[in-house]
Amino acid sequence: MNPMTTPNVVTPDEASHLISDLVRIESVTPWLVPGGSGEAAMVEYFCAWVDDLPVEIEVHEIEPGRPNFIARLRGSGGGPVLCLNAHADTVGYAGWPDEALVPRRDGDRLYGLGAADDKGCCAIALFVLRELARGGPLRGDLVVALVADEEGVSIGTEHLVANLNADFAIVLEADALPKVVVEHQGFGWLDVVMRGRAAHGSAPEEGVDAIVGLAQVITQLHNFDLEHFAAPPTPKNGRTVLHTGTIRGGTDYATYPSEAVLGIEIGTQPGETMADRVREIESIIAEVCANMPGLSGEVCVRLDREPFLAEGHEPLLGALDAAALARMGHALDPVGMNAWTDAALMQSAGTPTVMLGPLGGNFHSPHEWVSLPDVVATIDLLVDAAKRLLT
Repeated sequence: MNPMTTPNVVTPDEASHLISDLVRIESVTPWLVPGGSGEAAMVEYFCAWVDDLPVEIEVHEIEPGRPNFIARLRGSGGGPVLCLNAHADTVGYAGWPDEALVPRRDGDRLYGLGAADDKGCCAIALFVLRELARGGPLRGDLVVALVADEEGVSIGTEHLVANLNADFAIVLEADALPKVVVEHQGFGWLDVVMRGRAAHGSAPEEGVDAIVGLAQVITQLHNFDLEHFAAPPTPKNGRTVLHTGTIRGGTDYATYPSEAVLGIEIGTQPGETMADRVREIESIIAEVCANMPGLSGEVCVRLDREPFLAEGHEPLLGALDAAALARMGHALDPVGMNAWTDAALMQSAGTPTVMLGPLGGNFHSPHEWVSLPDVVATIDLLVDAAKRLLT
C-alpha cells in the first residue's frame, strides 16, 4: 500500500511555535529540585490555548502548585473513551542554566528543556485535540490529560487513574516512530541497611563494622548484576536495571560504624515483582552476616513501580497500525524499553495502554532536542488513529 499524501495537520513552524512557548515556561518538578515551579503556569497556558475549542476543562490541584489539566472532547455516545497522557513537568537544568528555557531551532530540531521530554508531547496532544474538535462528530470521547510530576513520583497520573474511566490510553513520551512501546521495566528505590555495633576505634574486639559489611554486600550485588542481569538482557526491555545511588554511614573517625545505608535503584521485568528483588538481596545480606557475627541487615522499599505490559490493547493498536499503514506504508513496530513511564500506572488501573512519541535526544541533559518532522508525523498518526477508534 502506498502511503497517503494528505496534507499534514500542522506545519513544522506551527509545532515549533507551540513547543517553544512551552519550553519558555519553567515547570521543574519541586520533588526533584527544591524551588522548582511545578506545573501551574503550564496549566494556565493550556487552558488559554483551548479556550475557543468545544471541550470540557478540568483542573485538579493535587498538591499546592501541582495541577493536572484535563480536556474532554465529548462524542455523541456509543464509542470508547481514548486518553492521551503527557506530562507537563521537567527535570532541572543544571549544566545549561542560560539556555534551557530559551528555545532554539536548528533545522529540523528544536532545542530546550522539555522539548522532547515531555513538552513536545504536550503540544502533540493539544494539536490532536484541536484537529478532532474542528472535524466531524465522533461517537467516542477524547480526553487529553497533561499531568504533573512524572519526573518525580507520578502524583499526576496516580490522581488521574483514580478519577478517570477510559477504555484506552496512549502515553506520549519521546521515542521515535514507527515504534510503539508495549512493555517496559518496573523499578524500585531501595535502602539496604546494615547494622553493626559501635565501639571505640581502639577496641576492635567490641566493634562490628557496618561499613565493611555493606561493602561486602555491594560487591555481591555487583556480581549478581553481572551474572543474572548483564547476560543475556531481555529481548524487548534490555538489561534489568541495578545501580547504586546513595551511601551514608558512620558517625566519626574514631568510632566503629554501627550503621551504613546504601540506596539503590533496581528493576523488575514483566512477570516479576519487587518482592522477588527483595528476596534476592536478603539472601546476599544473610550470606554476608553469616561471616560477620554481630552484623545484621534489612531491605527497606522506598518506592515500588510495577512493570508495564500492554493487555487488552488490540483494538487501539489495530487503529494505530491501520493509520500507520495508510500514512507510512507499514504497521508500527512493537518494542519494549528499560526505562519506566506512567504507562505502567495507566495499564495497572485497567486501561489498555500503549506508548509512542517523536524522535528526541539528550533527555535529562543539556541541549535536549525534539525532531519537528517527527512531531508532525506523530500528530498526523494520532489524528488518523483516533478517528478510526472513536468514529
